[in-house]
Amino acid sequence: MVDHEPASNGHDDLIRALYQEFGSSLMAFVLKLTGHDRQWAEDVVQETLIKAWRNAGKLDRQPEMLRAWLFTVARRIVIDGWRSRSARPQEVEELESDSIGVPDESEKTLAAMIVYEALRDLSPEQREAVQQTYLRDRTVNEVAATLGVPPGTVKSRIHHAVRALRRALQERG
Repeated sequence: MVDHEPASNGHDDLIRALYQEFGSSLMAFVLKLTGHDRQWAEDVVQETLIKAWRNAGKLDRQPEMLRAWLFTVARRIVIDGWRSRSARPQEVEELESDSIGVPDESEKTLAAMIVYEALRDLSPEQREAVQQTYLRDRTVNEVAATLGVPPGTVKSRIHHAVRALRRALQERG
């Protein structure tokens, strides 16, 4: 691991070290998020490194923390890009009759990421109640027996979780 302490004349050494260590894995990650749009992915990686350069004094220097920070920033840049692209009207000649109304893989990936983030923000109890009820298709009574709580508690957790998910999904797009 390269020492990530920035040089006194700037943070160029930090950015160079980050690119050497995380550049290829960051690019692979971003390529998947952008639907393999290489130009866009390169722009995202560059913007991510610029943000790292601007925040160099605040960054945690542990490799796993740096990696997590870089990937989170890149993911958010891609999400913002998808939002701005979907808000912008398409040119008439860009539309293809066979692609109208059919979400591509990148939209599905983005939607899955947004749902995953929203689920992660729930309390562990709420998340477990939602997973047991909706993803494992169990009844409230079955979930209550599994968790060792009254059915009313499970209903309450689900109610609050669904409300929180709805709010989080509306905020995230």
